[in-house]
Amino acid sequence: MKGSALFRRCLIPAAAMLLWWAGSAAKMWNSYILPSPEQVWNAFAELWRTGELAVDTWASVRRVLRGFSCSFTLAFVLGALSARSKRGEFYGHVVEFLRHVPPLSLVPLLILWFGIGERSKTVLIVLASFFPVYMSVYKGFHGADKKLVEVGRTLGLSRRELFWRIEFPCAVPDVLSGLRIGLGYSWRAIISAEMIAAASGLGCLILDAQQMSRSDRVMAGIFVIGAIGWLSDAGAAALIGRVVPGGRKNG
Repeated sequence: MKGSALFRRCLIPAAAMLLWWAGSAAKMWNSYILPSPEQVWNAFAELWRTGELAVDTWASVRRVLRGFSCSFTLAFVLGALSARSKRGEFYGHVVEFLRHVPPLSLVPLLILWFGIGERSKTVLIVLASFFPVYMSVYKGFHGADKKLVEVGRTLGLSRRELFWRIEFPCAVPDVLSGLRIGLGYSWRAIISAEMIAAASGLGCLILDAQQMSRSDRVMAGIFVIGAIGWLSDAGAAALIGRVVPGGRKNG
């Protein structure tokens, strides 16, 4: 069963790769528009050999970790407070308004407010990943079993004890789901973040390759970002599968 599931998952990517290779070999398109798999592999090998890929990958990973850590912490605190507050509905309207503003549209303001250093890149990643995490955290705490909360109050539990013994365990599945979604949004935002005068990073590598008309390097950078994003998502899914019963299956 596991073997057949793995085969089905690999079937479409393998078919797409085969069509890509066959089309390139038959010269169905210009290699400048879409380089062949061999050209992309050679570009990847060149970037790896020179050490450029390792430097840029680590720079992007560091930015994502820093930005997402800030985002998750802020979203968890505000989401939990909003869900446990009578003003949570008002905060929800504010969040609903702000989450529809594309972070990329804020780049000019971020440069004006924070400059072109690492701070503006971190803020952009925070803006991209904050809202899905916040909404998941809010949903988790707001949906905590009211009967269990009442039982806890009847037993004389303090607000802190209610939080850690009842509300937080009820919210864990939604919090972890928000973590997984927000991490994906962080990787989506890294290209935009590294458009802000970055000297390193996978986004910088892709933009430099575009300016040099090296579409093979562009594709190599895209594949690396996709692979790292996939691995981080798989790690988050594994964590959910360990903590939440049936989480791995649902994820």
